[in-house]
Amino acid sequence: MKKSLTRKTTAIAAAAIFGAFALSAAPAAPGAKTAQAAATDAQLALRWAPVHYQDTDSTDYDADYLAAVNYDGDWDTLNNWERQDDNASSLKATVYYSVVETSTHWFLTYSFYHPRDWVDYPDFGLDTHENDMEGLLLTVRKDGTDYGKLEAMVTVAHSDFYSFTPPGSAYTAGQETIDGSIVMANYGGYSRPTSFQEAKGHGLKAWNGGSFPGGDGIIYYPSAATAEVPSGGSDSSVQYQLVDAFASGGLWSRRNDAVTFASRGTFLGDNGKDNSANSAWGWDDGNDSIARGEMATDPAKLVSAYFGNLGNFSTAYTRNGYR
Repeated sequence: MKKSLTRKTTAIAAAAIFGAFALSAAPAAPGAKTAQAAATDAQLALRWAPVHYQDTDSTDYDADYLAAVNYDGDWDTLNNWERQDDNASSLKATVYYSVVETSTHWFLTYSFYHPRDWVDYPDFGLDTHENDMEGLLLTVRKDGTDYGKLEAMVTVAHSDFYSFTPPGSAYTAGQETIDGSIVMANYGGYSRPTSFQEAKGHGLKAWNGGSFPGGDGIIYYPSAATAEVPSGGSDSSVQYQLVDAFASGGLWSRRNDAVTFASRGTFLGDNGKDNSANSAWGWDDGNDSIARGEMATDPAKLVSAYFGNLGNFSTAYTRNGYR
């Protein structure tokens, strides 16, 4: 069942306010890949990484900052709620990515982590939880160019998935409806997708091109090596660092670590609702035909179910680090 993303009741700010967040203010991106070399996963991830719009809430701005799972120097996720407000400078923007491929497509997953899923009212532990990871899947066709062609995006908002296509995509609705179009933005010499996360609960959808609710928010831009901390709840230019989920000692390698995970794909947490946040291999839409975690582990299956008119589309993986 699909539900509304926004918990705020604040009215949408005037377009003039949003002008301060124009894409033209973006910092320079790292250079393109070396000519003649096949694109690496890191280069593919950087090429297609979204310009990310993060809404913030003025009652606790830094609770909406992106961070690494181990932002506090350890992988113990039972202390991430408590330490979130100790030192905002530790909340360096980090986004985890993974790349799997078939003979026809690359599938790129991006995971956005916050230490808290929170509210600004007494909830008695019913509406909040420690750790929060939501994200998106991009489907990129291998069309003979270095980085391929974007064909679709599916996002995670709590226990619902939402489907989007870029302008010019041939994809049609399959078992699921298409929820809208992807707004593309020029950054780093390429046209790339944009994404949006709500404040507090951090549900994620495609950005609709509008202003931040209430006028306050952060625009994050992808980087291969730089992880910045916002200057406050309204910052129009912050770089997030892309981190490979398959890296040695990284997120996927810790999937069986009882210090970080309570069960497969579920983070350990004891504030609010216990053990209520999921990694990419634990994401689940409650009413589709796709099994839990398959957005990351079997994305070709998900895309072939969610969309129609796929053209030449292989579901046999030539490389899949989740298997």
